[in-house]
Amino acid sequence: MPAHDYDLFVIGAGSGGVRASRIAAGHGAKVAIAEAWRVGGTCVLRGCVPKKLLVYGSHVAHDIEDAAGFGWTIGRATHDWPKLIANKDKELDRLHGVYLKLLSNAGVELIEGEARVVAPDAVEVNKKRVTARTILVATGGWPVIPDIPGRQLAITSNEALDLKHRPERIVIVGGGYIAVEFAGIFAALGSKVTQLYRGEMILRGFDTDVRTFLADEIRKKDIDLRLRTDATRIDSTMRGLAVTLTTGQVIDADAVMMATGRAPNTKKLGLAEVGVALKPNGAVIVDEWSRSSMPSIYAVGDVTDRINLTPVAIAEGHAFADTVFGGKPRKMDHANVPSAVFSQPSVSVVGLSEDAARAKGIALDIYRTSFRPMKHTLSGRDERMLMKLVVERATDRVLGAHMVGADAPEIIQGLAVAMKAGATKADFDATIGIHPTAAEEFVTMRTKTAEPAAKAAE
Repeated sequence: MPAHDYDLFVIGAGSGGVRASRIAAGHGAKVAIAEAWRVGGTCVLRGCVPKKLLVYGSHVAHDIEDAAGFGWTIGRATHDWPKLIANKDKELDRLHGVYLKLLSNAGVELIEGEARVVAPDAVEVNKKRVTARTILVATGGWPVIPDIPGRQLAITSNEALDLKHRPERIVIVGGGYIAVEFAGIFAALGSKVTQLYRGEMILRGFDTDVRTFLADEIRKKDIDLRLRTDATRIDSTMRGLAVTLTTGQVIDADAVMMATGRAPNTKKLGLAEVGVALKPNGAVIVDEWSRSSMPSIYAVGDVTDRINLTPVAIAEGHAFADTVFGGKPRKMDHANVPSAVFSQPSVSVVGLSEDAARAKGIALDIYRTSFRPMKHTLSGRDERMLMKLVVERATDRVLGAHMVGADAPEIIQGLAVAMKAGATKADFDATIGIHPTAAEEFVTMRTKTAEPAAKAAE
């Protein structure tokens, strides 16, 4: 009789958990995976995919506006929000089915229900206790709503994706990627958007040039961005909602969306009770092999609060399965992970920001360019593009690439490959650009920007 019911029990059927379970099963492990809702996780059902579909839909409004400059006469256009949401839901249903099939074909047993760890090698789900030699926690994160009066009246990105009607007036609280992305979606589709951020500048952690440049650009899209401003309470009124600001002003809205961060989803998992060390925010503390303080329990993805990106969760899950069940030990490489913000215009980066590189004491050469994209010479739209390279002076190696503008994620993905291979500025200079494109600017920048005053004086 086997010592355990399973070789691997995975809690959470999102991108990381599904990848880990499939690869482990492929290595011959007996695997079960528990999911309390639908298979697919945050990215497929409540994040990247549905959000990007709405971004595509909102971009059409800009395309219609730009058409006149290219000789097109287009009549009055209207948008059907319920139809967009319905079509989005059809695609999510399809993807849910794909994930179910992936698990089934891999021989992974799906258990629908909330799982709780009750011992280092045991899980309880649907009031049934099962044992496993190894447990993997891949439960992701969940939106956090600030504890202010009227917080129950606010929505998060979860509910924003399923609204029955588009709000005519919406207040979005937050300055991270979720906040700027939804601000762009709602504004393009016709909502009056007020975005509040308590900090000095949006997109904390990104390069300073990127942050300030994007703030200027999104304001051109009729987004009322208010910095150093927060919401202190929300009240229900005859006109909808009333939002009181730290400035004392009260503004009316039909919806208030809180995009004020996400927390690791560990509250009901029983991890601390069985000896798993957690960070103050609930994240599972893991080593470079994704192993927790309890040797039989591992964690991958957003629940570890390392780099909270879907492809990272997938890569961590794959590395875990290869290491524990495939006899091919390998660590996830978290260096030079590219990322994107699907704001309008979009942002994409890979590597170090100028600020982060200088904080490490690295002597830098900075190359930066800003220009009006060729498309808008005819469309007439007042939109500019930013590109920036952060280069280590001593080695000529490119440490960071940053872009704000249309198709930035598509362009930076290619640069991420070059940087992973250790490309130098000389390699960029030796590469022939594709003309006329915006991307060619990355291989034609030759003039260094001036050193910051404080640095130049040293």
